Amino acid sequence: MSNAILPADGADRGAQASGSEPVGELVRRASQQLTELVRGELRLAQAEMKEKGKRFGKGGGLFGGAGGFGFLTLQAQQLTELVRGEMRLAQAEMKEKGKRYAKGGGLFGGAGLVGFLTLQALVATAIAALAVPLPLWAAALIVTAVLGVITAVLALTGKKEVSQAAPPAPQQQTIDSVKADVAEIKESAQR
Repeated sequence: MSNAILPADGADRGAQASGSEPVGELVRRASQQLTELVRGELRLAQAEMKEKGKRFGKGGGLFGGAGGFGFLTLQAQQLTELVRGEMRLAQAEMKEKGKRYAKGGGLFGGAGLVGFLTLQALVATAIAALAVPLPLWAAALIVTAVLGVITAVLALTGKKEVSQAAPPAPQQQTIDSVKADVAEIKESAQR
């Protein structure tokens, strides 16, 4: 075994003599250092990926938040349009009711005017009755009676118009529309 072939320059003998480690030990240490180096690189890559993951998570969260905010904005816009439509419908209904109130009020005003004229005719009748015997006051009494009938007819017609307009209650179309809108909002919220 001592017959092994050694290098001519004697490097192996010089390496062992100078305190160098055997080749197996060098390979073992090199593989250990290589393992530590790979593990360190993996930890570094893992830390980098974790940091990038946080950034991507934040970015994804911001995109999700923007989407959620956009959805809420769209819902608010739809709700605003819905309320405006309902207000226009209610305004149209109230306009119709207002016309009836105006007509009834005008008839009541007419009844008041004719009633005032009736009172004047009654006063004139009383004066005529005291001033002249039968024919003048009889004529004045007939005029007073006719004006009284006109007053009663106008007052009853005005009362009828006002009773048809009051109280302002929503029509069935409005109630059905609001119910449909509420059902749609509930359905949209469950999605």
